[in-house]
Amino acid sequence: MTSDAVPDGRQAWIRLAALVGLATLGGAGMWSVVVALPYVQAEFGATRGEASLPYTLTMLGFATGGILMGRLADRFGVMVPVLMGTVMLTLGYVLAAMAPSLLAFALAQGVLIGALGSSAAFGPLLADASLWFRRRRGIAVALAASGNYLAGTVWPPILQALISAQGWRVAHLVVGGVLLVTMLPLSLLLRRRPPALPPVAPRAVGAPAPVAARPLGMDSNTLTLLLCVAGLGCCVAMAMPQVHIVAYCADLGYGVARGTEMLSLMLACGIVSRIVSGLIVDRIGGLATLLLGSVLQAVALAFYLFFDSLVSLYLISALFGLFQGGIVPSYAVIVREYFPARQAGTRVGVVLMATLLGMALGGWLSGVIFDWTGSYAVAFLNGMAWNAMNVVIVSWLLWRARRAGQTTQHLKQPAAAFGG
Repeated sequence: MTSDAVPDGRQAWIRLAALVGLATLGGAGMWSVVVALPYVQAEFGATRGEASLPYTLTMLGFATGGILMGRLADRFGVMVPVLMGTVMLTLGYVLAAMAPSLLAFALAQGVLIGALGSSAAFGPLLADASLWFRRRRGIAVALAASGNYLAGTVWPPILQALISAQGWRVAHLVVGGVLLVTMLPLSLLLRRRPPALPPVAPRAVGAPAPVAARPLGMDSNTLTLLLCVAGLGCCVAMAMPQVHIVAYCADLGYGVARGTEMLSLMLACGIVSRIVSGLIVDRIGGLATLLLGSVLQAVALAFYLFFDSLVSLYLISALFGLFQGGIVPSYAVIVREYFPARQAGTRVGVVLMATLLGMALGGWLSGVIFDWTGSYAVAFLNGMAWNAMNVVIVSWLLWRARRAGQTTQHLKQPAAAFGG
């Protein structure tokens, strides 16, 4: 193994830059559907709940596809699923642009763009980043995950401009072509397999316990299930502002363009949150960072209930991004803290699947609640209830971790104590 192929080495950072670029490009599939929602709803004469279906199917596809892509990455390396995802994204955008009905549009979004396309540009990339870093694993995973939010910052204004100038169908064709010519060369930078991590050194005083057969004193699958339920809860809550802020602003009379700006601001602040959370993870561990983000997310959701002026919505959207951006990357770090490296792609895919199912459920449920009540107030309350479930589960896991002495104390931990 050459000097630049070691964990945290020069090759690792070059690879991380490629991962961020791919996540930013491939993440278009998650956010273009949000910007297009009011236009698709108007063209097909759908209700708000019906118009949320393409987003819901995209998230369902993204979630289930993440497991498949994770398994492919574990077996063949991350380049294979990324190449496959690039082709599927392009095909999906072309077919979505030609969709004769809302159902056809939703299927193109859900199957090709979500399940077989964008899913390759998230979970597998986070897992791959975790395999190339030890001392800086938290910040590396956070940076890889930031590509998804960078996509949410960059793509909405681009899509809004394209849709305003040429319509949503032409905009989809343009995005498909751009993804093909940019993602293919970046994918080829991922040919190299991750370096083999050295054996774990004898445990130092104050260092975390090595990966155990029964993490936190429970069966591995039980812990995975609990993380999945927690991920479902926090992301049902997260979906409410992210999916419906554009439509919410249109309903309030501020216009779609203002809502798109708020979405971009929210996700730009989410990038900052993910980077800062990555630094925090390297100091206090994944579970504690996850709990902090979940509590702060609940606070931001509460603000939406009481303030709806234009200025306040910009401010709250920025706060929401700053508070919740580090939540999803924390799950990937938790998996690497408590499970073997050889299971990283699959288990990260499973847990992230649950978070994406939460986004899908939250996006759809918020639209249905709006149709029932004519207001988003109850939808915000619904999100806060799901968020509370997440807080309870993560608090209990953190308590068990501290009781078992399995919290990560990175400041006291020598580099050799990090292992696969």
